[in-house]
Amino acid sequence: MRFLSRLFRAPPQPLSPDRDLVVIGDLHGRADLLENMVELLASAGCTTHALVFVGDYVDRGEDSAAALGLLQALQDGLWPGDVLCLKGNHEAMLLDFLDAPEEAGPFWIQNGGAHTLASFGIRPADLAPPALLQARDALGDAMGPQTEAWLRALPVCFRSGNLFVAHAGADPHAPVEQQEETHLLWGHPDFLTTPRRDGIWVAHGHTIFDAPYAQQGRISVDTGAYATHRLTAALIAQGSCDFLTT
Repeated sequence: MRFLSRLFRAPPQPLSPDRDLVVIGDLHGRADLLENMVELLASAGCTTHALVFVGDYVDRGEDSAAALGLLQALQDGLWPGDVLCLKGNHEAMLLDFLDAPEEAGPFWIQNGGAHTLASFGIRPADLAPPALLQARDALGDAMGPQTEAWLRALPVCFRSGNLFVAHAGADPHAPVEQQEETHLLWGHPDFLTTPRRDGIWVAHGHTIFDAPYAQQGRISVDTGAYATHRLTAALIAQGSCDFLTT
């Protein structure tokens, strides 16, 4: 019977968020696609929906500086509804660079951080400690204390009804209230293969798919915007999930 209980799992419960939401995938420096998405959502009549961004606003794309500025502007009233921005692993890497440039700098810069620095007009001469320290100081000055504080305050997850949103998904074996931050930011090895048993749907980015999908309790919205030019949003309401892609 134990084997059968694993084989025949109950299907996910219908989506039941507390309100209509739009979950938007990884930006990775594509401020242009973010502007396009905002226009598409307004044209689709979604201005009363809350916007939830899954993280990874910086790195790889060409305009991380503008993307961060536009996100803050949306939160400050540019979007009529509520706006929530979650932390992704690339924001975590950026903050690690600010805190410990000599240790964290090479890994971040080689994984897209060079594009973020360039968007702020910073190009380190090399990855030696003196250059990394100079780049960290220059980045702090260029971002300013308000943007740095904004990045440090980003939450790692959000829940509305039976919808849970986190950058890289969640540990399917643990309640959503007891998740480890590393799994929310970097992923869990069983997330994409093991359905949850608690009726929770998990919306996420981090892992690129050719097309968004909503199945087996997972909603994936990362369509590789920085490379494919396709930024995706999931329009989620009671019992439904539709997708809008630039």
